[in-house]
Amino acid sequence: MKKSDFNLEHQNHHIESKIIASLERIAQAFRILLWQESVTYALTPIQIQLLIFIHYHQIEKCKVSYLANEFNLSKATISDTIKLLEQKQLIQKIFDQNDSRSYTIKLTKKGKEIALKTSFFSEEISKPIEQLHSEDKQNMLLGLLDIIRHLNSSGVITLQRMCYTCTYYKSSHNGKQHYCNLLQQKLAIEDLRIDCPEHQQLT
Repeated sequence: MKKSDFNLEHQNHHIESKIIASLERIAQAFRILLWQESVTYALTPIQIQLLIFIHYHQIEKCKVSYLANEFNLSKATISDTIKLLEQKQLIQKIFDQNDSRSYTIKLTKKGKEIALKTSFFSEEISKPIEQLHSEDKQNMLLGLLDIIRHLNSSGVITLQRMCYTCTYYKSSHNGKQHYCNLLQQKLAIEDLRIDCPEHQQLT
């Protein structure tokens, strides 16, 4: 009978379960750090995440339907969040001239300022990672990419813009050589991307 990764008797004898428990602790840290920012700026965590996303991504990705897929939320939830951000004068809607129901979302000056400041919420998580040896960083990245790819292929998380899910990406049979057909060049491990603006989803 399979045992839970959170069963301590099982966990303490299986490194896989220890890794999962560690990832859960890190996820908890992300939530805590986001809540701290939300208190400072009187925003909810998802409002902060939306502001940060809009600030760093192309305008065509800043639509309700895309954001709903990005954050695995309903369109209604995203629309309500956008409405509140608009009321706080942090975003503005840019309506499509050919379709009055369609719009993209743009940050106001105040919205950009808050997005930039809050985008450093993960700084305390970055510090220990920066201290790792370069080979340990590479192995960590490869392991996390594999986990994200599995979660994406199994439908747990939807939209991904990582190299592994891109039509331009190729790898050797053993998975140790990486190549981008768009850039026409080999990719070192540290060149592999989690979020690529030129990403084209595999079909």
